[in-house]
Amino acid sequence: MFQWFTSLNKVEKRTFWACFSGWGLDAMDTQMYALSIPTLIALWGMTKGQAGILGTTVLIMAALGGWIAGILSDRYGRVRILQVTIAWFSLFTFLSAFTDSFWQLMITRGLQGIGFGGEWAVGAVLISETINPRTRGRVVGALQAGWAIGYGITVIISTIIFNSFPADTAWRILFALGLLPALLVLWIRRHIQEAPLYKKEHANVQDQSNSIWDVFSSPYRATTLKAILLTFGIYGGNYVMITWLPAYLKLALHLSITNVGGYLAINILGSFAGAFLNGWMADALGRRKTFMIIACCQALAVGIYTLAPINLTVTLLLGFVLGTLQSGTAAGTGAFIAELFPTRVRGSAQGLCGNAGRALGAVMPTMVGLLSVNMDLGPAMGICACASYVIVVLAAMMLPETRGRDLSQIVMDENRPAERAKI
Repeated sequence: MFQWFTSLNKVEKRTFWACFSGWGLDAMDTQMYALSIPTLIALWGMTKGQAGILGTTVLIMAALGGWIAGILSDRYGRVRILQVTIAWFSLFTFLSAFTDSFWQLMITRGLQGIGFGGEWAVGAVLISETINPRTRGRVVGALQAGWAIGYGITVIISTIIFNSFPADTAWRILFALGLLPALLVLWIRRHIQEAPLYKKEHANVQDQSNSIWDVFSSPYRATTLKAILLTFGIYGGNYVMITWLPAYLKLALHLSITNVGGYLAINILGSFAGAFLNGWMADALGRRKTFMIIACCQALAVGIYTLAPINLTVTLLLGFVLGTLQSGTAAGTGAFIAELFPTRVRGSAQGLCGNAGRALGAVMPTMVGLLSVNMDLGPAMGICACASYVIVVLAAMMLPETRGRDLSQIVMDENRPAERAKI
């Protein structure tokens, strides 16, 4: 099953572990907020709507950060900008520990989102340009397992901290630990090389300036908008569950902190498995079919989880399925977007398409918070998530198949609009 990993050379393996670690640390810093929502609601008297706005703010800023970091990585290199983004999101996660109000936290969280979005975009491009096309789906998909591990570590740490310290101190300690990922920058500076494809393209192009609007020029415009629609659906549904699941388990199902940690652990194990499931399906069946199959299964699972009268045992088991499917859709975006665009705009396209989808999808957690004022939290989550997964299916149907595409060849064909592939 992991033969793809043993086939990687030393440079490819180091790049894989750098991006894997980056996404894991990204998840740690991001999920610290989701795990702190119930405490902040109690301590600060925040409404669910305000909690949703905080979650939305970081994702909107992630879209801006991803676009900016992508443009800078096209100009100055993937590895250099990757280091900047990791240091950035670590710093502002740390500073969040010293906030005392909703507005202060919204500022630090928003600034943290810039680095969060940039790290994902640049890391996805770096690994996509380094890996052989035959195994790209499995390798880039496996990076999503880093997110699951980072999330899992955060759940363990938060459970220990919240059981060891008073709530008004515990959440601050949790955010302060967000500075630790900055240490990864030192290892990247010493061990990670620039992607060969980028170096070759960069050396052959005299004019290195990129406009922020290049991805909306005529050869790419339609593909850009369709890719944004795809990621909007993926992250809209996933962020509903990621943002609100801890609160749902505690506030709707009335579980204790320890039991919430156990339920989330099962969900995270599913997320770990889903990363490898997507990679295998994407390389075997194609990118588009994989998105459509997993999104349909996801809508069904979310509907049962949040709308059907199931007991706690079924909730626990279905949590694994949900985690698998959530990771399954998200894991495929890195390779797929990279395969849609030529090298000269790949970074900015990855940053924009991946993170604009995050920003638009961030509306969904806010919608859950607003809808839950007039209905139970579970139905509000189910409606918003299922609607998002329908969008995934529609967007995948409109985009071309890219399995096995040679990224260097897209440079030669960049002025020819992509044709719609058949299912």
